[in-house]
Amino acid sequence: MTPIRIGHLYGNLLNTYGDNGNLLMLQYGLKKRGLDFTVEVNSLEESFKANQYDLIFFGGGQDFEQKVVSDHIQTKKDELEKYIESNGVLLAICGGYQLLGEYYLSAKGDRIEGTHLLNLYTLNQVNSRFVGDVEIFSDEFNETYYGYENHNGRTFIKDPVKPLGRVIKGYGNNNEDKTEGARYKNVFCSYFHGPLLVRNPHLVDRIIDKVLEQRNQSTEQGTKLKQIIDPTSV
Repeated sequence: MTPIRIGHLYGNLLNTYGDNGNLLMLQYGLKKRGLDFTVEVNSLEESFKANQYDLIFFGGGQDFEQKVVSDHIQTKKDELEKYIESNGVLLAICGGYQLLGEYYLSAKGDRIEGTHLLNLYTLNQVNSRFVGDVEIFSDEFNETYYGYENHNGRTFIKDPVKPLGRVIKGYGNNNEDKTEGARYKNVFCSYFHGPLLVRNPHLVDRIIDKVLEQRNQSTEQGTKLKQIIDPTSV
């Protein structure tokens, strides 16, 4: 098997709260399975194609850096949409989560445009943040996840986007609807820092399983296409 290609989207700009630990956990999980991988930062200087990566990590940062990314990511939007809609696996934390949506309001109330790739939006709070330990339950996977949140944003998700989990303890997306994070196709989003995957190694396995499923499906589709073009080739 060729190495699994991991892309760290704007990794030189969005890397606060130690969330790069999620990348380390993904690498650890891949090594445990004996799987080779490559990791590269895809930022302001790099182009982006939908078939470039098998797994993308999109972290969070301060408002200034997120505004820079908000402006630039529009140049990658079309290919990123192709990646998501073709079931590419993506993990987004905090600011990356917000930027996949329609827009978010900064702490100062400025509107920062997202990519409009997920059906969600984020409002701000005045002189307040959601901070503390969180526990959620995923009905999709029948699993409990633990984390730590520290965010000003109040995110509201809409169909077809579903929550990553139901809030058992803590604030979650907005402290109103008892949701935390978001799930759409093979996209996983969360406000969990800590980092998320360090405290939830079972979620590491789920994400890697999704990557391998996609790799297998792509191989099968490629084989079928090759047979159609040249029936004698297989």
